[in-house]
Amino acid sequence: MIIKPRFEPEELNLLRYLYRRLELSVKDENHYLNLEKGFAGELQFDRLMQEVPDDWMILNDLLLESSNTLFQIDTMLIAGATIYIFEVKNYEGDFYIENEHWYTTSKTEIKNPLLQLHRSETLLRGLLKELGFNLPIKPYLVFVNPGFQLYQAPLNLPAVFPTQLNRFIEKLKSTPAASKARYAKLAEQLIFRCLKENPFLRVPEYSYEQLREGILCTTCTSFLTPFSQGILICNECGCKEESDSAVLRSVEEFKTLFPEMKITTNGIYEWCSIISSTKVIQRILSRNYEKKGRGKSSFYVSQ
Repeated sequence: MIIKPRFEPEELNLLRYLYRRLELSVKDENHYLNLEKGFAGELQFDRLMQEVPDDWMILNDLLLESSNTLFQIDTMLIAGATIYIFEVKNYEGDFYIENEHWYTTSKTEIKNPLLQLHRSETLLRGLLKELGFNLPIKPYLVFVNPGFQLYQAPLNLPAVFPTQLNRFIEKLKSTPAASKARYAKLAEQLIFRCLKENPFLRVPEYSYEQLREGILCTTCTSFLTPFSQGILICNECGCKEESDSAVLRSVEEFKTLFPEMKITTNGIYEWCSIISSTKVIQRILSRNYEKKGRGKSSFYVSQ
């Protein structure tokens, strides 16, 4: 049972919008693409975890604090009387380990993912003790990409490789059952202790004037153009969409990018840029948002 679902990270969402409307620096673009790939890997692992028994508890994306130190766990599984923590990696390509350092085959050193896993294990153990629980923790690196290969890996490496994933899940299913009520309380306490905001967001500075206006295609992220009354079209992939749903998507994007700005008819008209008139925008906003104020000072808020 999924006790804490996985949501799209705020940082990824923001960078995805900026990537489409702003020319990011090479560093910011690589950071965005790594986040995108990492999230895709986590979703892939989530699909595999759907096969575990319903009475087990799955907690995703835990951002916790122990000993004044923050740590993050991609996936936690409470099964029987054991806690499993998984650090999910969507690495692709050939890698090798030498003297406990990790490298690509082009001899570029990367961060040793084991260090992050062991750090999370240590801090989690301290937090469990604080909460009054003394449970064994089994940490694993999980590599989900079938195009990943690791050479010179020690036999005792706590890792699950792509070809082992299905067997690993089947082995997990044989874990003996235990009292669910006690560990449900633990899950509740961990969720309660989760930080609501990530203080380490890496989003470049931007302004409204820097971003390209328009409505993006949901399929290929190109910009839509008018097709016929009430219908927009993507000239790149041919995808068509009703203007109402397209405008509402753009409003949500506007809210995410500019949370301090009010939603006004003129503002959304300019943001969308391809809608025929402000009357169309006003109609869509009036039907889906609550209007505040009157005249030129009016604006809209979520109902």
